[in-house]
Amino acid sequence: MMITAEQCRQARGALGWGIRELAKRASVSATTVTRFENGLSKSNKVTLLALQRALEQGGVEFINGDEPGIRVRTRK
Repeated sequence: MMITAEQCRQARGALGWGIRELAKRASVSATTVTRFENGLSKSNKVTLLALQRALEQGGVEFINGDEPGIRVRTRK
């Protein structure tokens, strides 16, 4: 499963990360994140995986049901 732009925005918001923070953690440019989230670029598979992994390492879990979404894992 590849993350959607909406999931990316939701996950960043849930973690309290700005675009620059996600870009840094995913080793991509802030422009890449902005373009993806705004639907201006489809982004390649490698970039999407980097974004997804960075967000997952931050504590987000991506879910798919009737509509894709996210949830934040609770830390024990």
